[in-house]
Amino acid sequence: MMFNFASRSVSRKMFCHYQRSLEAISELQPLQHLMQRSPLPATVSTSTDCTSQVLPPVAARRHAPQPIGSCAGASSKERSGRWPRLPVLATGLLASVWAVMDDESRLFMAARFGDAQEIRQLVAAGEDVNQRHPLGWTALHVAAVRGHLEAVQALLDVGAQVDSGDEFCSVFSTAREKRINSLNVLVRREDEFSDRLNNRVSFRGCTPLHYAVLMDRHDVAAALLRAGASPVARNDSGHSPIDYARDEEMRQLLTIAEQKLVAEQKAREAEERRRFPLEKRIKEKIVGQDGAIATVASAIRRKENGWYDEEHPLVFLFLGSSGIGKTELAKQIAAYLHKNNNKGFIRLDMSEYQEKHEVAKLIGSPPGYIGHDDGGQLTKRLRGCPNAVVLFDEVDKAHADVLTVLLQLFDEGRLTDGKGRTIECKDAIFVMTSNLASNEIADHAMELRREAERLARERYEGKIDDVEFTERVNISRCFKDSVVQPILKRHFLRDEFLGRINEVVYFLPFSRPELRQLVTRELQFWADRAKKKHDIELKWDRRVLDVLVDGYNVYYGARSIKHEVERQVVNQLADAHEQQKLTPGCAVFVTVSDRAAEPGAGRSVKIQLGSGTDLEDYVSPLR
Repeated sequence: MMFNFASRSVSRKMFCHYQRSLEAISELQPLQHLMQRSPLPATVSTSTDCTSQVLPPVAARRHAPQPIGSCAGASSKERSGRWPRLPVLATGLLASVWAVMDDESRLFMAARFGDAQEIRQLVAAGEDVNQRHPLGWTALHVAAVRGHLEAVQALLDVGAQVDSGDEFCSVFSTAREKRINSLNVLVRREDEFSDRLNNRVSFRGCTPLHYAVLMDRHDVAAALLRAGASPVARNDSGHSPIDYARDEEMRQLLTIAEQKLVAEQKAREAEERRRFPLEKRIKEKIVGQDGAIATVASAIRRKENGWYDEEHPLVFLFLGSSGIGKTELAKQIAAYLHKNNNKGFIRLDMSEYQEKHEVAKLIGSPPGYIGHDDGGQLTKRLRGCPNAVVLFDEVDKAHADVLTVLLQLFDEGRLTDGKGRTIECKDAIFVMTSNLASNEIADHAMELRREAERLARERYEGKIDDVEFTERVNISRCFKDSVVQPILKRHFLRDEFLGRINEVVYFLPFSRPELRQLVTRELQFWADRAKKKHDIELKWDRRVLDVLVDGYNVYYGARSIKHEVERQVVNQLADAHEQQKLTPGCAVFVTVSDRAAEPGAGRSVKIQLGSGTDLEDYVSPLR
């Protein structure tokens, strides 16, 4: 009976579609030459009510089907002289509309008419409950927008994705994307989804909960929320379901669900932090720098658990030589706090703000100047995410007036743009990196590392006790006060700026075990790439690690290791590939060159090619 009713419903709408086709054709500019003999009479009805069945005059319904109208009032000569092609075109358009409509899945029809039993039978027979309509929506979207509670519950019971987003945009955008006539898209959207929605507005990203709220269906919205629908999910326009709520009851329902969701998320995050501390997460991405990671993680932990000053943002200054993980640590903080939100990390290269006038780039140009309406690079992005992690890279290169702006930002946690609007960002985290005193820190760190190794041996032999060991290791505090602080004061020229910094974090050069980890990671990176792009298996001898570690430069950090691997290993691989010695499926083994044993010869690596254990040295013809 449901499908008989559907047939009658579609048949009743056929006349409406036919009438719309005539009206649409009358407005098409390329078809004006077909209307030159007799223009479209002014009496053509523009009604879209399918039940009124107001027919156009004889000239407009010349070849219309007999059940729709009659042509008895016009002679055959008159009928043959007016619009000989227009009804044929209308019939063709109508046929194409019906042909496109005819491919609607039975699952979507069952959802459209609320047949829960049919839905369960279709899914049991193998229908994909999460299949997409040719125009982008799912069956759960249809049931939600139509307000069929039983159909919604049936779809949820058989595994429908409760937070799936609608891929339908507006009528004309979808027609352009899918290369379909816009009239076809309009007809299908209204007949197979809903005719109560604005067809000029984008609905991309809307979840079933969005549609239930739009249609004021409290029962459907409650069912979706019980099934785990997110009340904070946003569509592509940036709106959550509560933005579409029109009555207090719906708004209260969504508010309670949102509060419950936030509480559950906080509980899960707290348990996750307890089981998997921030230090452990960061150490999976960064080699070494245990002291820097511990300092930053402690400050983040205070903030996450509410043990911090809510009136001031967290401010860090990362000091150390190039290539030792300062920027990477800032990125890992943002990834930890903001997950997949790209707006949660703001990076500004302060070498672009070396001139006085470039302060306007930061906060926006004042009224009357070019770029006033564009906003500042910092203020515009902070407005989009006030609790972002902001990285001021190489802050020592910025102009003094830029530091004055940062002083206000660090002190009050707010910033005023060129238009006079204030951005509150007390919940943000600001990280500055600098190479100031990097040489002194590197030299002193190497000395400290040698001293620590000596103290460890003495402690192991029982020559010093634990108290003396602690006091002697903490002597580096004197170095910070006597060497680093004067350099910072001499450059920044103001104590109040340094006083706003919560933590000065020192990044030390890598130890030899840490360098071996860096070399291993770099070799593994090239092994993965060789397997993926060339189907080549790359392995290496452990002695290779010590040879490549020798290329480390304390002033260039991990970049020197990366360049050493490229020089000694990747160059040989590229050379062998160019000589067609590397074939898909072959094996490459990296080992220490025999020349390392020769007097005066530096240690180097070589590659061996072959398959399995049958390997032979590769000698480049260019050497």
